Amino acid sequence: MSHLPRKALFASALIAAAVLGAPVAAQASSIYPPSDACAVTPATSTPSGVLTFSCDDGTFSANEAVKVTITGESGDDVAWGMVKFAIATGSTDTTSGANGELAPLRITLPANATGVYNIAAVSATSAGGAASATVSTGGSGLPSTGGDATAVAIWTGAGLLAVAAGAVTVAAVRRRARHT
Repeated sequence: MSHLPRKALFASALIAAAVLGAPVAAQASSIYPPSDACAVTPATSTPSGVLTFSCDDGTFSANEAVKVTITGESGDDVAWGMVKFAIATGSTDTTSGANGELAPLRITLPANATGVYNIAAVSATSAGGAASATVSTGGSGLPSTGGDATAVAIWTGAGLLAVAAGAVTVAAVRRRARHT
């Protein structure tokens, strides 16, 4: 008989937690667009190039305030339309269209732009979307990793010296073992 009040108390606590915890989940974003809802064109640009960022219908609620941010190396010189920002991560406020889309937004890259620029758009009711653009400065298109033929030669020579030292050590040990 004594277990019945404990079970009832546990069940009551579980129900109360579920009832009180339900509103917390309702405060999350109400729109979950697909991962490719936003895009940037072109995906590869050059320094001083112009990117266009946009999001599909239904990405945001109709006529909603949307914050668009861009992060990248030399991001302090990114210009949104005609406005220039002097910070590493620039942002601008815009409004979604009647269908929840984000109209194409022109982004002018700085003259010294390099690397990858990540662009994201979020709002109060939507997780929004993100896209990336890569800035190519010409050349081979591959980033310099610091390796060259000189380094390969040095490492090869060091490896061969280590193998030779190991062989001499083994020969000396075997010769001493034979004489004792």
